[in-house]
Amino acid sequence: MSAPTPSERIRSLPRSGIREVMELALELPDAIRLEIGDPDFATPSHIVDAAAAAAGAGFTHYSPGIGLRSLRELVAAKVTERNGFACSPAEVVVTTGACGGLHASLLALLDPGDEVLLPDPGWTTLVPMALAAGAVPVPYPLDRAGGFALDLDALAARVGPRTRAVVVNSPGNPTGAVLAREQLAAVADLAERHGLWLLSDECYEELVFDGPHVSPASLGGGASVISVFSFSKSYAMTGWRVGYVVAPEEVARLIAKAQEPVVSGASTISQKAAEAALTGPQDAVAAMREAYRRRRDLALDVLDRADVPYVRPAGAFYLMVDVAALGLAAPDFARRLLLERGVAVVPGDAFGAGGAGMVRVSLAADEASLVEGVGRLASAVSAPGS
Repeated sequence: MSAPTPSERIRSLPRSGIREVMELALELPDAIRLEIGDPDFATPSHIVDAAAAAAGAGFTHYSPGIGLRSLRELVAAKVTERNGFACSPAEVVVTTGACGGLHASLLALLDPGDEVLLPDPGWTTLVPMALAAGAVPVPYPLDRAGGFALDLDALAARVGPRTRAVVVNSPGNPTGAVLAREQLAAVADLAERHGLWLLSDECYEELVFDGPHVSPASLGGGASVISVFSFSKSYAMTGWRVGYVVAPEEVARLIAKAQEPVVSGASTISQKAAEAALTGPQDAVAAMREAYRRRRDLALDVLDRADVPYVRPAGAFYLMVDVAALGLAAPDFARRLLLERGVAVVPGDAFGAGGAGMVRVSLAADEASLVEGVGRLASAVSAPGS
């Protein structure tokens, strides 16, 4: 009798191009790490202290799958006040980061064979998430010449009879683009006209340098908008694995149901830490945002002096640099940059065809390392035969 084989669907899922670069960089202890989107700041001390106090007070057991009522109340108040749309605790699901929130949302919204429109270039994990749900990912191109803004005509052209949802991400990963209110309103209108779910990834909502952050749910059509948030980037809490989804109450219950057989629920201690993040001082958030802004400007100055083209990011902490002039495919360039010059970046192709000829630089590194790493990158682009 032959041995059983594992799931072909999971075995065939594409791996994250970010993880592949990261694993190679870990083998080179002196490499300058500009590939990973993990804040280099420590979680603010008042958040850590609150988590320790919560553990000591016995918050070490299961929470409800939908999340602690106390945290959901705080989230509802934050969303109503800061994101500009009415929210009740019943419409909030606490998740294992934005990653868990997006995955559970796709499971709750899509049936096998449904199509979901995804930005290109877009976050690497969205495609395997859709595939794991049995859905069909359909990329829609962003306008590189326009700073990776939405190409509304191209998006509308991708809507077909099996389209069920459209995903938007602002501020964007990997692009750093912050979508304008008018563009988001147009997408919300498109979704409403075609009866689509609008899934909004707002993981980087606090990290905006140019222009305001706009939540699509604040523009009307809230009955079909699912908003995904995270504590990871704003509060340097990537390892705490806590985020939240805001959705109509019926859909929120389905999202909670979708995550229960996978993770049961978010860590109770992490949820108490998240409460401290919302209720405590916000000066660390502002300080980190200004640090990323300063790093962006330092990196752009290096590239400008070397005459290397890029797309200026308006938010998040990423920078897309054009390396096409060297004549190498971006994955080949990124590998050579790491092995020959000790700098880890992610090839733009990892984020979709729209990222071809570019690499993503993470600004989540100290200033000295960033300037040195971007300088080596610029030298590699400018040097003939490199």
